Amino acid sequence: MIPSKKVVLLACGSFNPPTNMHLRMFEIARDHLHRLGHYTVIGGIVSPVHDSYGKKELTSAAHRCAMLQLALHNSDWIKVSEWECNQDGWLPTRQVLQYHQNQLNAAIKSTETPKKRQKCQDNENETDWVMNAVRHCSNNDIIHVKLLCGADLLESFGTPNLWQNDDIETIVGEHGLVVITRNECNPYKFIYESDLLTKHMNNIVIVTEWIKNEISSTKIRRALRRFESVKYLIADSVVDYIRNNMLYTTFDTR
Repeated sequence: MIPSKKVVLLACGSFNPPTNMHLRMFEIARDHLHRLGHYTVIGGIVSPVHDSYGKKELTSAAHRCAMLQLALHNSDWIKVSEWECNQDGWLPTRQVLQYHQNQLNAAIKSTETPKKRQKCQDNENETDWVMNAVRHCSNNDIIHVKLLCGADLLESFGTPNLWQNDDIETIVGEHGLVVITRNECNPYKFIYESDLLTKHMNNIVIVTEWIKNEISSTKIRRALRRFESVKYLIADSVVDYIRNNMLYTTFDTR
């Protein structure tokens, strides 16, 4: 019997604000990978983008991280990594994946036992996402960090000048993608039409989202500007945080 690959799912993005769909992606992906029979998902990481990304209406990383921590309060396997948004500027996704992969590799290769490693890293205030992923691993285990994304991100690989080919090669070839289907996107057709993606298609897992959920942060912000209810679309604790900090109240004047 072939041993299953231990996988950590990493999602990058604005999370402005984080919606229930952002979190559902992790659950959908984990279920699918486990059904395939040769993957074991041992952790999930959410990495908010740096403030300098320059996206319209992007609230500060401090607020976005705080909202994510609230939204994930009850999750025992998805954690927030603040490393990306704490850097000096925006970083390409390739570097974010490589950093988290390197950190997990270093933790796994530690000569300490998992219990001693836990105590040592707790004393050094190590980030939660590291210990969450390696808590059940031995020193001989290999962890694969894969990029979790929607089909719209996959198709953005075809947008001229948006991605470097070397970055796509590394992201798909060395790490791999777990792609959640979206309405009006055909990831299979897009992969077929791309020589680079076809080359690494064995490292791309397409996950069909049968229970369609088109919640987006853009629609949430619009509803908030109009003082409309967003209950059951985002976590109640995040709704309270947004109201208490008066976020997303400026009207779009376009």
